[in-house]
Amino acid sequence: MPWFAGVPREEIEWGPTIDPEKCVSCGICMNCGKEVFDWVDGRSVVARYHDCVTGCTSCANLCQGHAISFPPLDDLRKFYRKNRIWDKVKAQLIADGVIPE
Repeated sequence: MPWFAGVPREEIEWGPTIDPEKCVSCGICMNCGKEVFDWVDGRSVVARYHDCVTGCTSCANLCQGHAISFPPLDDLRKFYRKNRIWDKVKAQLIADGVIPE
C-alpha cells in the first residue's frame, strides 16, 4: 500500500484519543475496521494507536459523546508535505496502473 510512501507508520502521529469524561459507552468506536479499540471495564480504550488509518476520523464523527479526538489535520498535512508523501503516493499509483500518468 503506497500511502505511507516508505515512512514507518510509527513516525506518523495520527490516531484517536478518548476523553473518559465525555465517553458515554455507546460502543460505536468498537466498529472500527482496524480494531484500534478494546472494551475495558465498560468503556472503550485506545489499544492500537498506530493501527488507525492515517486521516480516518470515522469513530470521532460517530461518537455519541464527542469523546474521541485526533491530532490537528494541519499537522498531518505538514508531515505529508515535509516527507513528500503526496508525490510518492502518486508515483506509486501510476506505477501500479491505478491512475494514468
